[in-house]
Amino acid sequence: MQTTFPTVTVLDLPFVKTTAAALLPVLQQRISAHQNTFVVTANPEIAMYAHEHAEYRDLLLGADFITPDGVGILDGAKILKQPLPERITGFDTLQALLAWGSAHHRSAYFLGAKPDVIAQLKPILTRDYPGLIIAGIHDGYFQDEAPIVADIQAKQPDMVFAALGFPKQEQFIHQHRHVTKGLWMGVGGSFDVLAGAVVRAPKFWQDHHLEWFYRTVKEPKRLKRIAVIPHYLHLVRQQAKRQR
Repeated sequence: MQTTFPTVTVLDLPFVKTTAAALLPVLQQRISAHQNTFVVTANPEIAMYAHEHAEYRDLLLGADFITPDGVGILDGAKILKQPLPERITGFDTLQALLAWGSAHHRSAYFLGAKPDVIAQLKPILTRDYPGLIIAGIHDGYFQDEAPIVADIQAKQPDMVFAALGFPKQEQFIHQHRHVTKGLWMGVGGSFDVLAGAVVRAPKFWQDHHLEWFYRTVKEPKRLKRIAVIPHYLHLVRQQAKRQR
């Protein structure tokens, strides 16, 4: 586990106590130094899954940085009286790394999402990040991961972004991160947003920590996912009582 930043442990996961602006140069420096790096962007859903699945939790604890991707994590840290400065979302971190990669001619490998999303994504990446070297791009609907892992190993990208959804993306990274000296990060549904297949909440909703509500209105099937929040907050309150 990283030692660059102090951490706040919410439901067994140590979240970096820092800002996106402070984290980014550390990630860039590690990429430039060819230092293998695993970044987990965890929301309450991931924290709950890790709480209930010890093997997955142990795998996350092997990451270099766990960032608070979700207002629920900030709420949990507040309950523990150890507030975190801000959300550090996977999507914002991805965008910042792609912009930096474009400016410095770095290479990135994209794995995940549906085939039609990947087809839309490639020209958008080329247009928006012209200096970025696309080392590889592959949808998430594969039966055999061996050829993909071999391709990543052969290409040696600076960054690998896996949009396979949790727990699959973190399991994939944990298993194969040793094949490159680059950064690996699970980015959930970020390719859908980058490709324009899913519209991100407007800035007002983001600033008021209501992105989850906006997305739930747009995609009612997300209600089931939101339902974990009360249970998650209950467990954090129990953790707070134990720590008193």
